[in-house]
Amino acid sequence: MVIVMTSLPPPAVKKFPKDSIESQVYSIAEKFKEYIPITNDRNRLGFNLYRFVKGEGDPPEILVNSAKIKVVGISKEELAKKLSAELAAANFKNIRKN
Repeated sequence: MVIVMTSLPPPAVKKFPKDSIESQVYSIAEKFKEYIPITNDRNRLGFNLYRFVKGEGDPPEILVNSAKIKVVGISKEELAKKLSAELAAANFKNIRKN
């Protein structure tokens, strides 16, 4: 008896529109690629930034520690400041203030 294993192609990925909140926060996370070298960490950061902007998550000062992101070449405090500046520059009207 011969068992042949095959694999299916991965499912198609539907991209968010460029002007959506999701695209904007994930692109902010991608801007810090040199400080956050692991792709999954940047994705986790993008998700946490999205939650913050929607009023459900922690601000950058807290989430850089709680999201367990590996940061290289910059302190977590400085990264949090840069993230806050990027969010402010993106003019999110529904950004939650703490």
